[in-house]
Amino acid sequence: MTPTVDLAKALNARNPDPSFENKVILVTGASRGIGKSLAISLGQRGATVILMARNEEALNTVYDQIVEAGGPTPVIVATDFTNLTAEGARELAEQIGETFGRLDGLAHVGALLGGREPIQTHRPAQWADVMAVNLNAVFYLTQALLPWLDQSPAGRIVMATSSVGYEVNPYWGAYAVSKAGLEMFTAMLAEELDTTSATRVLTVNPGGTRTAMRAEAKPGEDPASLPSPDLVAESFVFGLTEEAGEFHGQRLNAREWMASVGTWPAR
Repeated sequence: MTPTVDLAKALNARNPDPSFENKVILVTGASRGIGKSLAISLGQRGATVILMARNEEALNTVYDQIVEAGGPTPVIVATDFTNLTAEGARELAEQIGETFGRLDGLAHVGALLGGREPIQTHRPAQWADVMAVNLNAVFYLTQALLPWLDQSPAGRIVMATSSVGYEVNPYWGAYAVSKAGLEMFTAMLAEELDTTSATRVLTVNPGGTRTAMRAEAKPGEDPASLPSPDLVAESFVFGLTEEAGEFHGQRLNAREWMASVGTWPAR
């Protein structure tokens, strides 16, 4: 089981206002929800953000928000992860190398919920798409981008996980299985990098968040009872800092993190 971050230790290590000046960070799922909030927050803190998602129009809106706030000019990479291949990921890595000559952070936030349905009647096409987006694309991108992350003084990878990936919840189908795979993928990667690389990886469980995906998963839930993506994204920001390297291979629960730093419940 992935160890949970010791919050007291993390809070002691935490920089309350980290800077990402001169850093290049790729964020998947950057068109909406937590990924969008994370990309904007990183841009405000000086990072050059590579925005990845399927919806190019929505990415343009995020691009404009970062530029209008005075952040470095981001880069848009409109990508449908259901069709991403290992070769496509390698081509992206080459483009990043040619354009920036570096990569300091990789945030895997993009995900597909798919159908919440029993295994016995789960639609195969939905299953394939969820696995492609939530697990295969993570593997392809991580593998292709690790050489650049390894050249950074403090390469960081942060993964968006979910409690359904490590606690059995029936009817969560492919989504839960993909997140369980992500948990194992991260744990294996962390151990493999431990003595061979300075790159460090951390998972974040955002918990219930006021997003379109959450509304789709739990349509009867009151969104006002949930924290906003802006609040939750700050736990992902921490995962990309130099200080977070101390918690390599561990899982940060965003709801507990927000309560500890006093941002949730909102005051």
